[in-house]
Amino acid sequence: MTLHRWYYRNGRPNAVAKFLNRISAVLHATGIAPNYLVTLEVVGRKSGKTISFPLAMTVIDGERYLVSMLGEQANWVQNLKAAGGRATLRHGATEQVRLEEVEPAQRAPILKAYLKHAPGARPHIAVDKDAPLAEFVTVAPQIPVFRVRRDL
Repeated sequence: MTLHRWYYRNGRPNAVAKFLNRISAVLHATGIAPNYLVTLEVVGRKSGKTISFPLAMTVIDGERYLVSMLGEQANWVQNLKAAGGRATLRHGATEQVRLEEVEPAQRAPILKAYLKHAPGARPHIAVDKDAPLAEFVTVAPQIPVFRVRRDL
């Protein structure tokens, strides 16, 4: 078992991963990290408090996307759906956004691009980053992808 899979055994972060995620969320929000590393803030569906998640954003043809490496059951995905897709993105600046789920048939090229620059996600997605696009099609239904839209 790789260290990254150990951090998220059973699809949930352990105490070490939670600690590291808090640090990463702060660093990504400040804008110190590369511009594709962002902090997503969304209202918790149970607590009602704002919860921060460090994520890697993928940009294809000027469109921005967020991917859930842990699948549909990831807390941020569940919170986002409960919030009607409304969230805040931070990376130096603060941006109110609405995330729209991408249909599974359109996810494969986004997932391939995502794995190219998100090495921490690779152990969680059952396709090699250099695999042909057809292999990404097979896993796409299990991996939520969201298009980032400005919430005006």
